[in-house]
Amino acid sequence: MRNPKVDKVVVHMGVGESGQHLVDAEGILEAITGQTVVRSYAKRTLPAFSIKKNEPIGCKVTLRGDAAEDFLTTSLEIVEKKLRASQFDTYGNVSFGVEEHTDYPGMKYDPNIGIFGMDINVVVNRPGYRINKRRIIKRKIPTSHKISKEDTISFFKENYGVEVE
Repeated sequence: MRNPKVDKVVVHMGVGESGQHLVDAEGILEAITGQTVVRSYAKRTLPAFSIKKNEPIGCKVTLRGDAAEDFLTTSLEIVEKKLRASQFDTYGNVSFGVEEHTDYPGMKYDPNIGIFGMDINVVVNRPGYRINKRRIIKRKIPTSHKISKEDTISFFKENYGVEVE
């Protein structure tokens, strides 16, 4: 029960506009992850960026289980297994970015589409965290069972061979 594990991996592409650009990003994300894509919508109007409230401006996919492990392994190899300590938060989560989607296997550059980057967020926790989220008889996670930044860094070093600067 003390061994950390990857709970989920969320892959996000922020396009900043709706239309064909967003449709292209959805197609790329679906091809890379192999799962259905969900759109993300603007929370408020930003006239400086020509963004209206509730306008679709990005897309995301949540991966769990073996799919999350495989995608994470591939993504860490793309960033050359180097992460900064500032990319880890105090709750054991990790966020990093991949600048070009063409780095993934099977993806080629298409001049009509362009190049898209993506944000990858990894949630790491220990077994038993469900008691904090379940609907019936919710309980708090004891402090001794919560995962820390140091636990996550050591988990990534041991399991994925990541260098943390």
